[in-house]
Amino acid sequence: MADLVWTSRGRTRRSTRTVRVAVSWTITAAVALAVLLVPPLVQLDQQAVDLSMKLRPPSAAHPFGTDDVGRDLLLRCVHGLRVSLLVGLVAALVATVIGTAVGAAAAAFGGWTDRLLMRLVDTFSSVPHLLLGIFVVALFRPGVWPVIVSVAVTHWLSTARIVRAEVLSLRSRPYIDAAVSGGASRWRVAVRHLLPGVLPQAGLAAVLMVPHAMWHESALSFLGLGLPTHQASLGNLIQSARGSLLAGDWWPTLFPGLFLIVPTLAVAGLAGAWRERINPRRRSELML
Repeated sequence: MADLVWTSRGRTRRSTRTVRVAVSWTITAAVALAVLLVPPLVQLDQQAVDLSMKLRPPSAAHPFGTDDVGRDLLLRCVHGLRVSLLVGLVAALVATVIGTAVGAAAAAFGGWTDRLLMRLVDTFSSVPHLLLGIFVVALFRPGVWPVIVSVAVTHWLSTARIVRAEVLSLRSRPYIDAAVSGGASRWRVAVRHLLPGVLPQAGLAAVLMVPHAMWHESALSFLGLGLPTHQASLGNLIQSARGSLLAGDWWPTLFPGLFLIVPTLAVAGLAGAWRERINPRRRSELML
């Protein structure tokens, strides 16, 4: 009887996981198609001002309504999502490379190198991300690249810790001892054996970092410290809609917010499935 109960629970878990992954992939594909196809297909200028169409609610002509100067909000949200995704993807890639290099070097070389690099990580971690990001963007003129640098500089720390822990675990494996006993150099062991072993965890950290970086960019732009106000980004759209929300016009705030929340949930679902694939213990629990 207990076996039947555990089997039923395992099937339910697998079914729920399958549905979650399918929904996540569907949302991800929809976001990708919107980003790639909507701007070329919709023959409208996302910067075109039409005060006669100011703050029109959602309709057939404008499915997301218009903003406070009559611009089509659907097109503005898609352009904002493109910019936020660019910032998130590039910043996540740069931060993952930095974090992987620091974590792998700390664990592989050990000794004073490990202590020095981990103290560096602790120093950066002691400063709030947003405060450090504000300091970095304040050094440059508003634009995409200062925001990318700001996000990358503040988001490599967790990856460094994850990679260091994974490398330390791999160093105790028998095949690493066999490679060292066979005369392999420390550099060869790191490149041929340790680095491939940490790539799945580093890749998972990069995927999870993308929505985090998008939210960070939106926070900076909302505060007026990120992208220029004339450039469509999700943070700028939400910031410019504050007055409209107080006046009772909900759509200029709702749709940019959904363009932030929905991709975040999709990435979380895909990352959960990825984590189950690279974690044998978790995968075995799901198979019960």
